[in-house]
Amino acid sequence: MPLHSIQRLSPTAVLGLWHLSETPEELWRLLPWQEAYLPLMPATADAVRQAQWLAGRVLIHALSLEIMAVPPTNLVVHNDATGRPWLPGTAHNLTVSLSHSGAWAAAVLSQGGQVGVDIEIIRDKAQRLASKFLAADEWAAAQAAAADSHTHYSLLWSAKETLYKLAAQRGIIFKTQLLLGSFVPQQSGEIPATLVLEGIKTRHCICYSQPAPGYVLTYCHEPAA
Repeated sequence: MPLHSIQRLSPTAVLGLWHLSETPEELWRLLPWQEAYLPLMPATADAVRQAQWLAGRVLIHALSLEIMAVPPTNLVVHNDATGRPWLPGTAHNLTVSLSHSGAWAAAVLSQGGQVGVDIEIIRDKAQRLASKFLAADEWAAAQAAAADSHTHYSLLWSAKETLYKLAAQRGIIFKTQLLLGSFVPQQSGEIPATLVLEGIKTRHCICYSQPAPGYVLTYCHEPAA
């Protein structure tokens, strides 16, 4: 079972990473409540997408054992109309964020609060699309700071994806509502961020790292007030 790591973010939240090497059939055997999950599997998913989908859910169940000694029997990960994962039918106030890319799946599970996580393969796509998701000052800062441009732009895209998931709201414009502050790029660190919703600005902190060669990871957990 390639559960790569579990990191406790707070007394009520954990971050997990899964290094995917199993077939869908092997992952099915690791998944509880198989009868409940069978109709939820995306009908058009190929073997790679099936394995990513299953690994994310196996990971969430593993994280639930870190949050509570006896997970609820009705803990089944669903997706809402936007594709965002959620956990219905539980009285434990669990919130979840899930991401997968290539051979990795990442998840944050928390009792209450807001969570967001994203993992990305480093590639040139984010740099090519920079004008569509970066504000002018963010783009200028990226051009000045990026020694490894593909890594840096992939990190910026991932950070905005995490902030988008934290907001849990449709119709957000990445370029004007998900704003990243200045930071010195390192192997791991924090990025100050601002979320603009209905004219109200809120401040957040996006943590980042490179969990494996060729990948960037970003996440945020904010406990309930």
